[in-house]
Amino acid sequence: MVLLTWIAEVAAEPLVLEPADRRVEWETNTWSLSTADEDRRSLSVAAVVAAFERTAAAIRERIRDPGFPGVATFYVWHDEQGGQLRCSTGSVPPDALPFSGAYVASDDLGPVVESFLADCQSNPIAWSDLDDVQSASVKTGTEPEIVPFGVWVASVGASR
Repeated sequence: MVLLTWIAEVAAEPLVLEPADRRVEWETNTWSLSTADEDRRSLSVAAVVAAFERTAAAIRERIRDPGFPGVATFYVWHDEQGGQLRCSTGSVPPDALPFSGAYVASDDLGPVVESFLADCQSNPIAWSDLDDVQSASVKTGTEPEIVPFGVWVASVGASR
């Protein structure tokens, strides 16, 4: 159950809340997590959800103890192209997460984890191997349908 250990370790990793420099936040606070197929099959949605909830609670304490006064959000999503669960913390509200695409914020982590566990692809795809949207639309002559992806959000800052 290596994935559960990695999720727990996220709570102790370096954490930067710098509202004036979102790039530094993203680079420092964003984690990609994956697991081997045999581990993936042995995990339950409930166990992974509980691990992320514990991590969010630990991050909340780390942020609130020194008295960070602003909003902060811990969030998790399934990166389908990369075959990973990804998580991050930012000094942003749930409706302003730093994604370039459309997303739907939710307080239900189950569907995100379920999608990841059902994903049979356990090896991340190299960035150079990913199809870009523009080349796909040129090949087909149509614009691809943009479907918002689900993101679990948990408030970890002092205010909401």
